[in-house]
Amino acid sequence: MKEIKLFPKTGSFAENKDVAKAIRISELTPALEENEKVALDFEGVTSATQSFIHALISEVIRREGVAVLDRLKFKNCDETVKKMIAIVVSYMQDTL
Repeated sequence: MKEIKLFPKTGSFAENKDVAKAIRISELTPALEENEKVALDFEGVTSATQSFIHALISEVIRREGVAVLDRLKFKNCDETVKKMIAIVVSYMQDTL
């Protein structure tokens, strides 16, 4: 399983969607294309914007379908981050 630690790239507030897009393109998508499972580790991240989470995972869900969620693990998420992930996942399920 590939682990992507977000805190070193985002700090405690994950808000920059350009950073999220870069993580998606350089780390997340290549790992998924290799059929790896991926753990997105939010340790130290105390908040994230909806736009950050959307930029991080929505394109992957759009391209591969909701089944890709079986290969994604969201680690060390606090309640705020969990809520943002749930909103984006729900939105993406509704649009497919």
